[in-house]
Amino acid sequence: MPVLTRLIPSPVVVDIRRGALDDLAGLLADQRISSSGRLAVAISGGSGAALRERLAPALPDADWFEVGGGSIDAAVNLADAMRGKRYDAVVALGGGKIIDASKYAAARVGLPLVAVATNLSHDGICSPVSTLDNDNGRGSYGVPTPIAIVIDLDVIGAAPSRFVRSGIGDAVSNLSALADWELSHRETGEPIDGLAAAMARSAGESVLRHPGTVGDDAFLVTLAEGLVMSGIAMSISGDTRPSSGACHEISHAFDLLYPQRAASHGEQCGMGAAFAMHLRGAVEESRQIAEVLRRHRLPVLPGEIGFSDEEFVAAVAYAPQTRPGRYTILEHLDLDSDAIRDAYADYVKAIGS
Repeated sequence: MPVLTRLIPSPVVVDIRRGALDDLAGLLADQRISSSGRLAVAISGGSGAALRERLAPALPDADWFEVGGGSIDAAVNLADAMRGKRYDAVVALGGGKIIDASKYAAARVGLPLVAVATNLSHDGICSPVSTLDNDNGRGSYGVPTPIAIVIDLDVIGAAPSRFVRSGIGDAVSNLSALADWELSHRETGEPIDGLAAAMARSAGESVLRHPGTVGDDAFLVTLAEGLVMSGIAMSISGDTRPSSGACHEISHAFDLLYPQRAASHGEQCGMGAAFAMHLRGAVEESRQIAEVLRRHRLPVLPGEIGFSDEEFVAAVAYAPQTRPGRYTILEHLDLDSDAIRDAYADYVKAIGS
């Protein structure tokens, strides 16, 4: 009888602990990553400069590139700067914008990427997607999964706590995204990848039910592992379905409608998840998500991130246009603005003030 298996794109190394950066040079010397030490290291202009000063002596053959943000232009410029220089790998050292731009640039020049995250703001750390600003707002681009992930809790702890809280919102939103995937399976016949769903659910549940705070190492490890698992779940399914549903459609709508005022991705996704759960009639689940978000000082109402109720209604109404072809509770209910306004009023009552 033949044994049937499938290969799952995943990092060869995942190192999450205090002091992980101290061993970065040794990790990069792994023959599967770099046999020659010729590395392209992408950094931001802020915290990246300090980390360069710390790490450069241990990486004498590396070239350092300052990335000008999380735009498609910045990613293309980085790829052009690296082209033809015979690097073994690209090292992205920074937050979500630097990692996303570096993932795209590495894919463009055909090099593996090592993601060294300096915050835990979203699940792009390990996902096969780069989210980059472009002339039309923001787009998602398919890229290979990073070959290695390094998360130093000392560095994470030094970052503003808002970045960690954003990651909490993104991880917890998996539960709403999975409910949308299951809804689409029932209504449209869209197939569900059980393994991808299981990993994304484990990631979301582990963060939702953990009693710790952003100041606890145990919680930070759980969150970091959850964000990595979410990325691998997307690699397994071949798209963002395990971690992106109505919650992300609402977040994308905020980004497109109010680009100068949008909050962080995770803040918007967490609030969107709580509201989407309410829309599907899962009142208790919606209340539980809202309680956890509040405990971690994340928004559950638009006013908490500077938006009016009417702006929230407009974002929810616009949200299905951000992901054409994706079926979620928003497409299923097909609510007009008056119905969204009524549902929002019920949501506010259900979760309490």
